[in-house]
Amino acid sequence: MTNNYEMPQFPQSYWRNFELPIFNKMTEDQSFDVAIVGGGITGITTGYLLAKEGLKVVIIEAGRILTGTTGHTTAKITAQHDIIYDEFISHFGEEKARMYYDANTDALNFIRKMVQINQIDCDYSDQDAIIYADTEQGVSKVEKEAKAYQTLGITSTTINSIPFDIPIQTGLVMHNQAQFHPLKYLNQLVKLFVDAGGTIYENTTAADIEDGDSPWVLLRNGTKIHCQYIIAASHFPFCDKKGLFFARIYVERSYILGLKTKKAFPGGMYISADTPTRSLRSTPMDGENLVLVAGEGHKTGQGIDTIKHYLALEQFAEDVLGIEEYKYRWSAQDMTTLDKVPFVGPLTENQPRVLVATGYRKWGMTNGTAAAILLKDLVLEKDNPYRELYTPSRFHADPDVKKFISTNLDVAKHLIKGKLEVIPMHPSELGKDEGSPVMINGQRAGAYRDQEGKLHIVDTTCKHLGCEVEWNDGDRTWDCPCHGSRYSIDGEVLNGPAVRPLDPIEWEETSS
Repeated sequence: MTNNYEMPQFPQSYWRNFELPIFNKMTEDQSFDVAIVGGGITGITTGYLLAKEGLKVVIIEAGRILTGTTGHTTAKITAQHDIIYDEFISHFGEEKARMYYDANTDALNFIRKMVQINQIDCDYSDQDAIIYADTEQGVSKVEKEAKAYQTLGITSTTINSIPFDIPIQTGLVMHNQAQFHPLKYLNQLVKLFVDAGGTIYENTTAADIEDGDSPWVLLRNGTKIHCQYIIAASHFPFCDKKGLFFARIYVERSYILGLKTKKAFPGGMYISADTPTRSLRSTPMDGENLVLVAGEGHKTGQGIDTIKHYLALEQFAEDVLGIEEYKYRWSAQDMTTLDKVPFVGPLTENQPRVLVATGYRKWGMTNGTAAAILLKDLVLEKDNPYRELYTPSRFHADPDVKKFISTNLDVAKHLIKGKLEVIPMHPSELGKDEGSPVMINGQRAGAYRDQEGKLHIVDTTCKHLGCEVEWNDGDRTWDCPCHGSRYSIDGEVLNGPAVRPLDPIEWEETSS
């Protein structure tokens, strides 16, 4: 159906309201000590740390650096990652649960120190992180999490109210956490990396790797990067088939509104323990506060019409704070491992020179920084206390087996469904700003008619493992329900694991 609901789309200019150098595309073979694939927080932080150690480091990015997941984050810097520590104690024991907290606290302190030492103007502020519950089920979760905090020695406070029109029953505060403008911070890290001798290539897509004692990265344009270490820090590893990451990670989207509200925001970072998740925080913008309202997570390419998620957040914001002005809306994509702990380390046990970092869930600022610190130590062959915790080769019978089965049964279901689906829609039936799977000459395709009436038609078979992509009405994208790849209206890859674009389909529309 045609989307009649309009709200301003997320503009990159808001987050990127500063000058960032434009880096050239790589066009010839080169050699480096370390090649990092991915220009987000992990790639840039790792590159900076290794360049400081005197290594010759290159970062390559398929598009522009700082425009993917890092460029769409709500930028909390915290070790309070939703309701998680009670679950970690149950699955891994107290020692590893505490290690996860320590690793993310180390990351928070690293960012805080970088901001202070380098005097980075990035809207950094210390904030409390609060989980709250307004249902009996949520209360039970928060109470168990509070006990887990006590067991692990995490300083916290329990509360029975928050400064919003939400009648909570209990809440849990983790003090002395933080938030910042991630791209202002990383913009300075980019400059520090280049000043330390680092190299960046944009619009340079990695297609494959060759491992061994002297591995290399094959680019889509046919050139190669020869190096001693490869680090895949591209959110979803482009080399995922070698480590079967597509079967051990599931992909979720969540939604964010940027609003000016009638009621003043009281400070703090809030997240609900109940479902659907609601997250509240604010950020400075043009001398005022922009309130960020987030939540409504679901598996990419699945579920209800995506615009309904924005509408649900809108209603929540109106009820709680009152909406004075809509500013922006956008969505984010996050990778979650089967046991909810990121994968950071060798791609496989037999590939020690190919390292990977992924699976940060919705907590990329701390998890991504913790990953960078660990990756630096792995390359330099230094001890790191968190190596075993994050190793991609780990396996836990609980919860990995059950989650592995359910996740991959879901993939199989959508793979079969997409191949058998009968599509009644024809491209000529689409109205302006409307997209849908269609049938062209008896074959499934994807069509979108833009505001000017032009049709954009692509083959809907995902280039990753052959699932059929679905239309995302809220973001105007084609999303894969199996492993989360996302494509533009013209088939260009927006999010992996796919590395090749959807095939365009030529179709001439005739007037009736």
